[in-house]
Amino acid sequence: MEQKRAYVIGHIRVKDPVSWAEYCSKVPGTVAPWGASLVFRADGAQVLSGEHAYTDTVVISFPDLASVKAWHESADYQAIVPLRQKAADVVIISYEAQA
Repeated sequence: MEQKRAYVIGHIRVKDPVSWAEYCSKVPGTVAPWGASLVFRADGAQVLSGEHAYTDTVVISFPDLASVKAWHESADYQAIVPLRQKAADVVIISYEAQA
């Protein structure tokens, strides 16, 4: 059976731009061992319908959900979580692609 790609989507409201820039500079080194790649990062969200309290979004592609879980629980990523929490309010969601 073919593995389905998985995606991590982060919805972000930056509180401390300097700390956020530092956190963002450290994330790529934590996802690389899991075969992940940045799909896009954007700010200035334009809400077309409903309410959305976040201004920035990031989407990261992983080979599968197991890789997402391994990355998120890894010592390297967990080491920068306090920096993320200081820098921004973030909601992180993972999805398995259906197609």
